[in-house]
Amino acid sequence: MENDINKAYELINEASIITVLTGAGISSESGVPIFRGSEGLWNNYRPEELATPKAFFENPGIVWEWYDWRRSVMKKAEPNHGHYALSELERQKDKFTLITQNVDGLHQLAGSDNIIEMHGNLWEIRCTKCNNLEKNYQVPIPELPPKCSKCSEIMRPNIVWFGEIIPMQKIDRCIFAIEESDLFMIIGTSGLVEPAASFGFVAKEHNKTVIEINLDETPGTGLYDLSIKAKSGEVLPLLVDSGNTLN
Repeated sequence: MENDINKAYELINEASIITVLTGAGISSESGVPIFRGSEGLWNNYRPEELATPKAFFENPGIVWEWYDWRRSVMKKAEPNHGHYALSELERQKDKFTLITQNVDGLHQLAGSDNIIEMHGNLWEIRCTKCNNLEKNYQVPIPELPPKCSKCSEIMRPNIVWFGEIIPMQKIDRCIFAIEESDLFMIIGTSGLVEPAASFGFVAKEHNKTVIEINLDETPGTGLYDLSIKAKSGEVLPLLVDSGNTLN
């Protein structure tokens, strides 16, 4: 792994334009649970049952109770070394785009600016009638469901739910960032959730160098230029800070 880290450091150092994709793995190192599998059960519901337009239409109260609980869990989380390393990398490069599948806002807390949040943000709520968008950091939220300050209709989490489509404009921004980059990094994601799962293949089709950092192998592992099986919070600081290479 030492040789791979040193090679990754060289590739990052040589690149002027970098695009990064992050997934749940980077936030799990900050204590944010991955809301699937054994950790995904809440009051006998699974995320796939609650994070849907149908569930919200039928029982907005129970959906909001779940999100209020999620927000209480995430409120305790703090950015880790991986988040801060990416923030530092953004400051070092001519152009840097961070695409994230996460909704926890930890990249912003770490200081990253040019972020595309594919699945929304847990700290934003949107009116179901007038689409008024508000930041909301209350934990717990005093009234569930919360009401719009403009039209008094109920608000929903500004999250892309199961059964909803990520706006094409947002996907286009992601593809453009990948196509114009010198280097594409995929960090802490399983490579199973579309459309982000295909971004690595898009990068390779455009002859981009791709570095993957993840604890487990993914469907694209064998196709990428480098795949480092490790925690991003341990590896990323080595790749960004020139004083920490393994030479």
